[in-house]
Amino acid sequence: MKEELKRRFLNALEKYHSLGIAEQIDYQKFYLYSLITHSTAIEGSTVTEIENQLLFDEGITAKGRSLQEQMMNLDLKAAYEHSMQLANQHTDFSIEILKELSAKVMKNTGASYNTAQGSFDASKGDLRLVGVTAGIGGRSYMNYQKVPAKLIALCQQLNERRRLLLQSTDIIAQYLLSFDAHYQLVTIHPWVDGNGRMSRLVMNQLQYEFGLVPVKIVKEDKAEYIQALIDSREQESLEHFHEFMMEEHIRNICKEIEEFKKSQTDDPINVISDPIKASSDPIKQKLYQAIVQDNTLNYADYAAQIGASEATVKRRLGELKNDGIIIRVGSNKTGHWEIVKQISSFS
Repeated sequence: MKEELKRRFLNALEKYHSLGIAEQIDYQKFYLYSLITHSTAIEGSTVTEIENQLLFDEGITAKGRSLQEQMMNLDLKAAYEHSMQLANQHTDFSIEILKELSAKVMKNTGASYNTAQGSFDASKGDLRLVGVTAGIGGRSYMNYQKVPAKLIALCQQLNERRRLLLQSTDIIAQYLLSFDAHYQLVTIHPWVDGNGRMSRLVMNQLQYEFGLVPVKIVKEDKAEYIQALIDSREQESLEHFHEFMMEEHIRNICKEIEEFKKSQTDDPINVISDPIKASSDPIKQKLYQAIVQDNTLNYADYAAQIGASEATVKRRLGELKNDGIIIRVGSNKTGHWEIVKQISSFS
């Protein structure tokens, strides 16, 4: 692997940690939601991060999204939460653990199959008893009869490397192990469905266990991601996949850093608890005036109108609500803001 890539990778992570981004309130939760949203999007889900936030936190279903899409996201959330518990407990990998996780991933979208080789149920995490291919005209994955032995060997290998790396400070080696787990699991293709989601989940589980920033593969990079898997398989070298994953993490970490800096610029240096008695808060005043003009907009619309980030708009709306200036009437999805205290100036 190129030393320059390693250097950029470590520099991006160092800058990310120095800014304390992960210490923000609810950051871990929303980062997890983003991981889930992009992982399901790679498999065809059209549910957005904001829609998942409402679905996960408030049980509000997304208009125009199929039930299967939303159940896919809810199932993956449950699987991630369980995998994070396993990571915190330093649980060894085994076929039973992988099947347990797969059962959560496929709980509401997996089907049962009756074949000449026997019956199996994807919603219960059962290993496939049929051959599978990578799409129409794609290559065939290994014979299903070889899957159990390959999984046992993979789990043994992962556990041996994990135990050594848990005592290490070699961040690059820890990430590479997680990338290898991802690649090998998707190559074995143990299940009839959900292999991509499971491979990304296992990768992230290892990263959580090592205390690393989990890698997110964004839906916009799906084609490049799949090509990296194909290139590594065809050339029988993990180099292509390693480099893609590191470049992807650098891109996403740098986006997080830029968004964090923007949110800091949007916010005043000092937190203002009372917008009426304290010094002027132009962002809050602009938002108040925007609500006066139209009280039905969503976070994104208000953000575009006043030139702030959505995160800032959400925080300011919360402050205005806590200060007794506005209240929410109706649901978060179809309701509106109502001004209960007229304010002429925030000075």
